Amino acid sequence: MQTIETSFSHTTEVNRSKFITYLVPISKYKGFQKKLKDENPKANHVVYALRSLNEFDQVVENSSDDGEPKGCAGVPVLNVLRGKGLINCAVLIVRYFGGIKLGTGGMARAYALAVKNVLAEAIVIMYEKEVNYGFFTPYSDVDKTLYKLKQLGITQYERDFGVEGVGWQIVGSEESVEKLKREGL
Repeated sequence: MQTIETSFSHTTEVNRSKFITYLVPISKYKGFQKKLKDENPKANHVVYALRSLNEFDQVVENSSDDGEPKGCAGVPVLNVLRGKGLINCAVLIVRYFGGIKLGTGGMARAYALAVKNVLAEAIVIMYEKEVNYGFFTPYSDVDKTLYKLKQLGITQYERDFGVEGVGWQIVGSEESVEKLKREGL
């Protein structure tokens, strides 16, 4: 499985219709469709498709044709995301009608092409499941622990300085947390 860390956009034109495509991390999706509709009041449609993992590691998918003929917009976009194995991201496409009807097959191909074009510009990375982990160290080991965390690429951590030592709460990939456990933390 793959994912993205930052947003990307690309404009595709098919028979004078403009397809402005946005590929965003799932964390930036909420409210983005409304924002696009507000920013593009003359656009005919704002189609979306998304794939994410829930707390049970199940893939959750959703799509919308937003007024386009049923199955001609959201489903082709979702199929491209499935085919590339992308998760935890969403694609939103603002469509401006160019005056030439595309037909249902042409429309499905145009929406799929728009997604493929934005993916060609996107920086796609391998998805790594992140886990939370907590442990305790004496004050004398704080610098050594920070060094280990940096070596493992763990940048999300919180420290609680108590009377007897430091309580750590970290967020990192399963692999890096396992390495940290093997080192005795």
